[in-house]
Amino acid sequence: MIQIGNKKIGRDSKPFIIAEMSGNHNQSLERALHLVELAAEAGVDAVKLQTYTADTITLDIHTDEFFISNEQDLWKGQSLYTLYQQAYTPWEWHKEIFDKCKELGLIAFSSPFDETAVDFLESLDVPAYKIASFENVDIPLIKKVAKTGKPIIISTGMASAAELDEAVRAVRSEGNEQLILLKCTSTYPASPENSNLATIPHMKQLFNTEIGLSDHTMGIGVSVAAVTLGATVIEKHFTTSRAEGGVDAAFSMEPHELQMLVQETERAWQSIGHIQYGPTEAEKPSLNNRRSLYVGEDMKAGDIFTAQNLRNVRPGLGLETKYYDLVIGKRIKADASKGTALSWELLL
Repeated sequence: MIQIGNKKIGRDSKPFIIAEMSGNHNQSLERALHLVELAAEAGVDAVKLQTYTADTITLDIHTDEFFISNEQDLWKGQSLYTLYQQAYTPWEWHKEIFDKCKELGLIAFSSPFDETAVDFLESLDVPAYKIASFENVDIPLIKKVAKTGKPIIISTGMASAAELDEAVRAVRSEGNEQLILLKCTSTYPASPENSNLATIPHMKQLFNTEIGLSDHTMGIGVSVAAVTLGATVIEKHFTTSRAEGGVDAAFSMEPHELQMLVQETERAWQSIGHIQYGPTEAEKPSLNNRRSLYVGEDMKAGDIFTAQNLRNVRPGLGLETKYYDLVIGKRIKADASKGTALSWELLL
């Protein structure tokens, strides 16, 4: 069990839902604060930011490998520097956004992308840290975060088992056991068939940590499925409206979808329960709706049971139907009217 703020994360608690704002504020603080309000209304547990600047994450170069030319890339036609200038959350906004979260009962934290961001976030006393998929091989950054002693969530997108082992060892080498790994597919959007959720229970067994999902698919189906496989954390990007655009809007949830995510992942968690055979307490009244053996015609003591006077019907208050062949041809011991539930007392 791991605790972030006032929320416990683990099998015995409902899924911890993180609403990832990313750059969907579109460089408007007013919009960022409105997004926090929408997240609170949807019922999420936390809002997450990303803490970097264009200069801390890349170089001010607009050609060659610093230019996004991949046809499948959502951000094709921009340089990395230009993209991050659009997407970053100004550091001077963080406190106001975090304060708004606190006011509305939300946990607020962020993904740092370099060591200066960690120092900055420590000055704001964040309760936890997230390591993004592209940074899960940045061992110095992971160690810097682990040294804070706070819970650390690592997205596992693209990472091999060996690379994840290095990241997990880096966290634990600093004496930090508060680790959550998020299964993640680093395509934007991701497809359900490329999500490979079967990895979730395997990853839990391999690394002995809480496991969640950073979900870039459209809709909520993949997240719901992840919960049934043991995910205790779900992270989703969100926006006011995909139609309004923004760097991540194309694969982000709208407020009504975010609310549905919260509701349906909790239902999925509730449904897991425990290994159960036989009727639950709630099902016991329904046992009466099974078929059982009844006297189908008025009978006198000594009459023989036949296919006409022995009926297999509802309700289920008579002998079980598996005794039908045993009863046929036997004599009834006492008078019985039509509709009498058959019992051993009438036979023996």
